[in-house]
Amino acid sequence: MTRSRVALIRGQERYDNITRTLQAIDDQIDLTGKQRIVLKPNFVTVHRQLAATHVDAVRAVLDYLRGRGVTQQITLAEGPAIGSALDGFHNYGYEPLIREYGLRVVDLNRDETEPVQVWNERLRPHTVRVSRMVLESDFRISVGPPKTHDTVIVTLSLKNYAVGSLVGKRAVHQGCAGINLNLYKLAPYVAPHLSVIDGFEGMEGHGPTRGEPVDWRIAVASTDYLAADCLTARLMGFDPHDVGYLHYCLVQGLGHGEPEEIEVVGNVSLEEAYHAFRPHPTTEEQRQWRVRDVERYL
Repeated sequence: MTRSRVALIRGQERYDNITRTLQAIDDQIDLTGKQRIVLKPNFVTVHRQLAATHVDAVRAVLDYLRGRGVTQQITLAEGPAIGSALDGFHNYGYEPLIREYGLRVVDLNRDETEPVQVWNERLRPHTVRVSRMVLESDFRISVGPPKTHDTVIVTLSLKNYAVGSLVGKRAVHQGCAGINLNLYKLAPYVAPHLSVIDGFEGMEGHGPTRGEPVDWRIAVASTDYLAADCLTARLMGFDPHDVGYLHYCLVQGLGHGEPEEIEVVGNVSLEEAYHAFRPHPTTEEQRQWRVRDVERYL
């Protein structure tokens, strides 16, 4: 059986945790010929650090890429739901990093777009606009924290890219059934090639912006976004088959996410890393995503 490798590290330093996860899967990360690398943090809001990717997490990834000989310009791209990317880079202390690494910066909310068909709340064809730069990239990196969510139970690496790449984010929010189908539909276009989940501090309860901190001190990384997201969801106390978009990706074979399909490497066991996150108060309502005869929409 083919298994996807996922690195799981626990430690007392955010930067070190992420560095060690990347080193643990170094032979899995194929950067050969990659010319359009896009690194996307997660800034749902530009006003609360707990809800956003910490700059030290991005620095760790950039230092790893530099160590691998990546010399071409890397694009740092984000499209916040609240505020502008430039405000986020300023508020969260990214500007020195941008200068140091000569990063190209793109606000995905203002990028040129291409249409992608998804579904509306009535499960009729519906078009969303996706960043052309993301669609044309050849290596996408997601760096973000694990958080509970008010619509899809948990938000991890796939959702970070899928929603952040949209210009007009409300277009994908088409009720519990619609949004889960839509995240699955967007995955083949925008899923990360490298997922880095910075669980040094997570968010539980009223995520993705108003929740409470979880002092977790772990990091997860994989070149299989589905394996990374499913493993992290389980460590947070959630069954990926209860999370609609993860379930669809699993049953349609977009990656490896079942426990027997994942090879975990690192310095901490799954049992030791497990921390049940307090779910969003609307989680039971969010679980009403299942659709009759769903095959016609996949």
